[in-house]
Amino acid sequence: MTDDTEDLQDTYPGAGTFRFGDTPELCQYLIGLVRQRKKTATCAAASDFDDDPDSMPVVGRCDIAANWDGTPALVIRTTKVERIRYCDVTEEMALAEGENDSLLGWRKDHKAYFKRNGGFDPEMMLVFEHFVLIEDLAGREL
Repeated sequence: MTDDTEDLQDTYPGAGTFRFGDTPELCQYLIGLVRQRKKTATCAAASDFDDDPDSMPVVGRCDIAANWDGTPALVIRTTKVERIRYCDVTEEMALAEGENDSLLGWRKDHKAYFKRNGGFDPEMMLVFEHFVLIEDLAGREL
């Protein structure tokens, strides 16, 4: 844990740290969408939490979204968590992720993402998290 993260733990006790996406470019793009308040949701394969159940989002908890290099970028608060099959994600949910203009675009991009990261099945279970931006840490002296 970095000193920056330790300082944030004083402000946001119990906060976990995570990264959006699976590449430096995607990570920064998604952080930008959150900063613009276009991205208010995210999802992951439910199996991603098998080895670390404490990393599962929890309603009401604040978590720290890190830049690709691990430095803190944002603090978000989880407002809703749903377990849902990939094939059952609604257009409203997909649009809340802020990355696509349609459910079809979301399905295409997320299918490719899941294939790159452990496998894809249209019946796979997802953890779908809705959140609000609490603090943008850009320029904050930690």
